[in-house]
Amino acid sequence: MNNISVSQAKKAIVNKLSHYFGVSPETASDMQVYRAVSMLVRDRLAEMNSEFNDAAKNQDSKRVYYLSMEFLMGRSLKNNLYNLGLTETVKEALASMDVKLDSLYEQERDAGLGNGGLGRLAACYLDGLATNGFRSMGYSIRYENGIFQQKIIDGKQLALPDEWLPGGAVWLVKRDEKDRLKEIYFEGSVEESWHGDHHIVNYVDANVITAVPYDMYVSGKGKGVSRLRLWAAKKVDTADDMLDFAAGKHLKAMERGAMAAAISKVLYPADDTPEGKSLRLRQQYFLVSASVQDIIQRHLTHYSTLDNLPEKVAIHINDTHPTMAIPELMRIMLDECDYSWDEAWSIVTRTVAYTNHTVLAEALECWSEELYKRLLPRIYQITQEIDNRFRKYVWDATGDADRVERMAIISNGVVRMANLCVAGSHSVNGVSALHSEILKDTVFNDFFKLTPDKFCNVTNGIAFRRWICQANPRLTEYITSLIGDKFITQSEELLKLKDFANDKKVLAEIAAIKRDNKVRFAKYVKKTTGYDINPDSIFDVQVKRFHEYKRQQLNILNIIAEYQMLKENPNADYYPKTYIFAGKAAPSYDICKSMISLIVALSYIINNDPDVNKKLNVVFIEDYSVTVAELLMPAADISEQISLAGKEASGTGNMKLMLNGAVTLGTLDGANIEINEAVGKDNIFIFGLKTPEVEDLRRSGYYPLNYYNNNEVLRKAVDFIATDVHGKNFDEKTSEAVRKIADYLKFADPYMTLADFADYQKAQKLISETYKDTEKFARMMLMNTSSAGIFSADRAIMEYANNIWHTKPIAFDEKAPSKEAAPKKSTPKKSAPKKSIKRTKKS
Repeated sequence: MNNISVSQAKKAIVNKLSHYFGVSPETASDMQVYRAVSMLVRDRLAEMNSEFNDAAKNQDSKRVYYLSMEFLMGRSLKNNLYNLGLTETVKEALASMDVKLDSLYEQERDAGLGNGGLGRLAACYLDGLATNGFRSMGYSIRYENGIFQQKIIDGKQLALPDEWLPGGAVWLVKRDEKDRLKEIYFEGSVEESWHGDHHIVNYVDANVITAVPYDMYVSGKGKGVSRLRLWAAKKVDTADDMLDFAAGKHLKAMERGAMAAAISKVLYPADDTPEGKSLRLRQQYFLVSASVQDIIQRHLTHYSTLDNLPEKVAIHINDTHPTMAIPELMRIMLDECDYSWDEAWSIVTRTVAYTNHTVLAEALECWSEELYKRLLPRIYQITQEIDNRFRKYVWDATGDADRVERMAIISNGVVRMANLCVAGSHSVNGVSALHSEILKDTVFNDFFKLTPDKFCNVTNGIAFRRWICQANPRLTEYITSLIGDKFITQSEELLKLKDFANDKKVLAEIAAIKRDNKVRFAKYVKKTTGYDINPDSIFDVQVKRFHEYKRQQLNILNIIAEYQMLKENPNADYYPKTYIFAGKAAPSYDICKSMISLIVALSYIINNDPDVNKKLNVVFIEDYSVTVAELLMPAADISEQISLAGKEASGTGNMKLMLNGAVTLGTLDGANIEINEAVGKDNIFIFGLKTPEVEDLRRSGYYPLNYYNNNEVLRKAVDFIATDVHGKNFDEKTSEAVRKIADYLKFADPYMTLADFADYQKAQKLISETYKDTEKFARMMLMNTSSAGIFSADRAIMEYANNIWHTKPIAFDEKAPSKEAAPKKSTPKKSAPKKSIKRTKKS
């Protein structure tokens, strides 16, 4: 299809419309045409996937499985058309039918199956795996509702259902063959027995859920195709249901169906209640059990043993959510394939690898031992045995009882998932140079001292095809005219742009492209918010999920201080600025929801104040998504990456903004450190405490009130929050929640906002002075784009492949005969899973 002509594309679209919808192009709706085009592209991806797998089979290549609770895929049509080289062909075919391709893009709601950087990283890695030609599958849940749809009403964030399936389901291929369905067991109890040498495990009174697979094909720039398998939960209809109904136990029978429906209903249900915690744990086990069963079944289809699993399979755990893949893999090997414990543990630990994404204690997941045991009795038994054996291992190695307890997997009634990940993986990596060092020095220091070779770093990366080629086509075309198009798949080629750092004509064009992108975004802001923003002002952008450590509050305080200065000095020499925020706060994260209300209030106050609104504007973009990011990233002048040093693992928004020419304003945290090294100190604005200084200040005692009392500008800004903030249609509860932010900053401030305020203000003033020199700032933009090549997902994937997965890309000219024609043999007892595990009975 990559070489399809315009006439062939038109014919195929017309045929799809007629066959599936019974309409002609003249009578078809945009949604029907969108689905017809999407089915056409999906069919081609399926063909490519078959061709790709044929090539892989001939080389007996290793499979990479990437398990993640999140895949923030965004829209698929635009991305796939671009990667397949079909955008112009389809655009012309549609034009002959009087249909605009851009109108079809709008029919597809973002597949928001993720919350932020973690999920978007996973999506970028699927692109990188396909582009680099690795045989791979991602696994997650087919949430009916992804991350919530954000609405700002009367200044408050409301969380509405994110119904992505009406437009997104066309990309999913349901695999409903019986052997593809997986059964997952919850609750009940476990009965164990022996039949000769065979270990028999039965579940008693278990609730059984079926996992139904849906596949989404993900294109790369090349012949490779990745597959994302999404599991939907479905109740197993059993005789017990009919018995319960007949006995009048209608509620009990219905509860089983409700539990199944809830598992794949929504991404990240609130976990501030016992019910929420239970549902999250069910979701995580549902994902890993279905996925690991699928992996093992596929492996045994081609080989008659699991002995070679580490050589043929890499299972990668993306953060701690899929940790139970480790005991689940042990369960299958012990209960279904008769492996001894030592044999199974050796295979598991050589197969599984783990990426950590956070140093925040609350994000290093822990579960109540009671809940874990009640919901997952067999997995609890196995986890408990892992803990017992790991404790002995640590004691034998160190003789240190305190260290044994710190490294334990189960301790004081808590199951520690991060410790289980490290114990059960052959590789543990952080996602930036600083983050990886922090993991070794603090979070996992005990583990690092015991097994230092297990730890490594792979700095995050982004998919250039989406984040510059599709998001910023004019800049892409101009770069191509200067250095060629190799940078699209060989990102290091961007370094050649540095040759033009002093070319006035090039710098002028770079500035002109940026302004055009700002004009485009200003129109979007006018349409969605009603506010007029000045494209000749500095677009200062902070877009990311709301969390205190990301310090939107620091940005807010500076805006208030600048507003107060302009109110007192309307004629002050102040270069016009537009501060742009976007992002979502978790529904239960009250302080961050209040910060969103504060920003909305400031936009109302400042944008409607004739004394300042020609120089200063504030905009909050609701319902931030991948599609909004594709519009905003190319328009940004300044990229705010202002987390407290030592708290941000890496970041990927900083990379996307940098790639599009935005200049970073940031602390030396996460990937900012590597951005700083790449662009040089003259092309970035660095401020604030460094990680050792943060730790010193924390040890000596941090008292935010001292900073408040000793800085008049800061004090007035904090007091403004407490006394002068009002929003349009704010109710008293919202106003009170906003006012409380002032006391929170004065008396708590866990992320040292007030300590960094003065230095942050100096950096903001330097930005304004620098921006006045148009040529100098254009050079900084060029240097940022040119230096962004190291942050490609393609580079990150190759590092994982070389250093962790130990595999190589498929060679498409490979002529060798299939090695799978004669599967390896093994002893009969390990050849296939036993059937006893499938039995469930009433006690």
